[in-house]
Amino acid sequence: MTDYTYLYRDNTTLNDLASAKWDVFISAHNPTERVLRVFDAVSAKQKDWVSHAEYGLTKDRVPPGSFTSDARREDDFMFEYFEERLRGVDLKTVSICVDVTGFMRPHMLYLVHYLSEKGAKKVDIVYAEPGHYKRLDDTQFASDRVHTVRQVAGYEGITANKTRDDLLIINAGFEDRLTAEVAEDKDKARKVVLLGLPSLKADMYQQGVLRTRRARDALGEGARELFAPAADPFATATVLSDLVGKERLSSGIDNLYLSPLSTKPSALGFALFYIRECRGTAASIIFPFSESYAADASEGIGRIWKYEMEF
Repeated sequence: MTDYTYLYRDNTTLNDLASAKWDVFISAHNPTERVLRVFDAVSAKQKDWVSHAEYGLTKDRVPPGSFTSDARREDDFMFEYFEERLRGVDLKTVSICVDVTGFMRPHMLYLVHYLSEKGAKKVDIVYAEPGHYKRLDDTQFASDRVHTVRQVAGYEGITANKTRDDLLIINAGFEDRLTAEVAEDKDKARKVVLLGLPSLKADMYQQGVLRTRRARDALGEGARELFAPAADPFATATVLSDLVGKERLSSGIDNLYLSPLSTKPSALGFALFYIRECRGTAASIIFPFSESYAADASEGIGRIWKYEMEF
């Protein structure tokens, strides 16, 4: 097991973000308070909005100068961003901060992969918790129409011919339909559900569990449940490292499938674990891709987290 909890994470404030000086700051725009206030507060030489078409925002609701693209694949989208806005920039030496609050998870995952591949040693990550979700446990982030379950670019791995001992680890949250889609796609794999505890807010754990229970038929009665803090990517990566290590010794793993469907910090933990321990193996991160995503499912702003991701 690798212990990632030595990596730095802490609460920060809007004032702290204003006093920190980065070369580049990247944020995915949506019209929520927690995204807008962080972008306004941050001080950086270059501040970029990226705008996801999946949010369905009209042009008048997208900030002028935002990076936009017709590319729907996460790798094409992020590659176009770097080519347009950061061509010629040495990503090994430039200081970068990314606010992942508004990012689509596959795009966020590919962004982290891209930076690691380009030789970045460290990137600062900011995440602002919601004050609350508008519809509590009925909150829906993605549309019910899932058009494909596939590997996330940069996290494909190789595929073992044997599939008898496949393992699927789902980081489940509010999106029970997405959980069910992934579970059904890998119906023969044994399954572990990773739940966020402690949760972002006291009531969110119960809300998330209620939603996950709706996917019980797809998950099957044999699905195990484990826990990791919803706001701590490094604890999540540590739990994954311990779990996968034990599974390899006890039952063996032919193909490992990881599916981060909960918080952005948890998904960052999946990315870190994969980059550090799974490259070049029969492991992949898979995701259920939907037609559209809610742009304003939350209200208010809670704690603001800052993480130092080291590759």
